[in-house]
Amino acid sequence: MESSIFFGVFISLGAYAIGLWLRRKTGSALANPLLVSIILVCAFLLLTGTSYETYCEGSQFISYLLTPATVCLAVPLYEQFQLLRRNPRAIMAGIVAGTLASLGSVLLLSLVARLSHESYVTLLPKSITTAIGLGVSEQLGGIVPVTVVSIVITGVLGNVFAEQFLHLIRVHHPIARGIAIGTATHAVGTARAMEMGQIEGAMSVLSIVVAGLLTVILAPLFAAVSF
Repeated sequence: MESSIFFGVFISLGAYAIGLWLRRKTGSALANPLLVSIILVCAFLLLTGTSYETYCEGSQFISYLLTPATVCLAVPLYEQFQLLRRNPRAIMAGIVAGTLASLGSVLLLSLVARLSHESYVTLLPKSITTAIGLGVSEQLGGIVPVTVVSIVITGVLGNVFAEQFLHLIRVHHPIARGIAIGTATHAVGTARAMEMGQIEGAMSVLSIVVAGLLTVILAPLFAAVSF
């Protein structure tokens, strides 16, 4: 009985360890530990016929670590607080612009793809952390499980491709890079920003918080658009 309780924990940690090993071996951005672990866990569940409910019941203990892990994100921000005090307007303007771009892009693409209003509001919180995004989606009448998937996909794509994309569009300033990653790809992307540098990590952490609050305020306004 006890082994079944921690079944999901062992599977998750084992898959992530394999992802870390592949990352060290290949050095490829595509060998992202989070992406690899998601693929391995899904493959394991499909091959063994294990239900998601069984896996989720055993892996829920990992979620208890989310709160202390989130609190720890404040450390790099505190270390770079003087940088924030010297550039408050530019930093806040960047986060506001990023949040508007995120919400606006969902609106535009939903119009182009002719999505239903329910699908549209489901995708609006895709760029903010899951804890906030779930509440926003539920409040707006979205499909919460689909919102979770969109948030995870957004974060993983940001973690894997953000640095290459920023290099491609020639964004090299560490403050701008951190704001872009945190605003667009929340905590999962922030993990990559921290690997890029202390300034990138600190600005990304700040962006997660501010972008989340702005989305809570602005999402209902965007959701009022009918089509």
